[in-house]
Amino acid sequence: MRILCVDIGTGTQDIFLYDSRQDMENGFKLVAPSPTMMVHRRLKRATQNGEAIVLTGLTMGGGPSQWAVEGHIEAGYPVYATPDAARSFNDDLNVIQEMGVEVIGEDEVVSLPEDVVRLELRDFDFPAIARAFDQFNVSLDGLAAVAVAVFDHGAAPPDYSDRQFRFDYIEERIKANRHLSTFAFKSEDVPAIMTRLQAVVNSAGDVDAPLVVMDTAPAAVLGATFDAPVKGRTRVLIANIGNFHTLAFRLGNEGIDGVFEHHTGLLDQAKMEGLTQSLADGTLKHEDVFSDHGHGAQIIAAEPLNLFQNGLVIDDSGIDGFGIVVTGPRRAMMRGSTLRPYFATPFGDMMLTGCYGLLAGVADKIPELGSAIRASLQGEGGSGTPPWELEG
Repeated sequence: MRILCVDIGTGTQDIFLYDSRQDMENGFKLVAPSPTMMVHRRLKRATQNGEAIVLTGLTMGGGPSQWAVEGHIEAGYPVYATPDAARSFNDDLNVIQEMGVEVIGEDEVVSLPEDVVRLELRDFDFPAIARAFDQFNVSLDGLAAVAVAVFDHGAAPPDYSDRQFRFDYIEERIKANRHLSTFAFKSEDVPAIMTRLQAVVNSAGDVDAPLVVMDTAPAAVLGATFDAPVKGRTRVLIANIGNFHTLAFRLGNEGIDGVFEHHTGLLDQAKMEGLTQSLADGTLKHEDVFSDHGHGAQIIAAEPLNLFQNGLVIDDSGIDGFGIVVTGPRRAMMRGSTLRPYFATPFGDMMLTGCYGLLAGVADKIPELGSAIRASLQGEGGSGTPPWELEG
């Protein structure tokens, strides 16, 4: 059984081809530029060349691509976009037009001059990934499932805070189910308000396998729980420090005990320590984060988590005790922190932490695949067969 997992962030897209017949460490993997970074680079070339641009396709992640669009317009060159592509930068098309982007219909694209550069937007490009693997004589035919993670703010109603809307969604998911896989969905179950997740589903027409989509940060936190020293804790606080967003979960016997989400660019080590300690002891309030231009916070279980209780925890690898668990591309923020951070590297690879969380999400959402996946994630899967003796 093979499952393709693709964790799409701001800087990179991290790709893991899971095979239940072999040890997790032997799975094939790629770390490539993220789709928004690819669009950013192509737009920068167009600016240098003085070319007009039209953006088509689907709603995808913004950030670098939006900055490149703004730079292109400031340089005096035209940018056209179809409505779905334009929503990559803002759900309100009036805001997009105020940026200087001319929003046009799909039928108008064909009438643009041939020298206007066409850029198709999509977060998930299965044919491109399949071609990349094919260069190494690895086929993606016959997959049991595909799992994709992206960050989705959701489509907030007019005059409603995007940050509050995002945190309303987080609270709603936790109310439905306190397990981290509450943020994963089979393709047919994606909420209508989660437009970027919906766009991933719409981009997967080339996939002949069940599709599961998930939010990136919960996927990373879930993946971190499979790191050997972390698995030994029934109560733990795990923070994913991403390029744009930081999300921390306090986990307990019943699942999620508390959560906060903030913008990474507004944090430093001291502020992160304060928020994390308050999440652990149960005193963190929603307004503490929201008033600081973050998304918010919620305490579900009142019992505090003492980050310094019981001294050191030592596993067979000789890793000594820690207060919190940290993952994500900006994790160095917590290096040397008084909270004794442990930098999770499940199966020896921090970059694939989100992919391992995606696998766990698939196990919960597609029960017939669950037993094999869980065995692998617990280090009990695989036949021990060397990769060169496996076919397909």
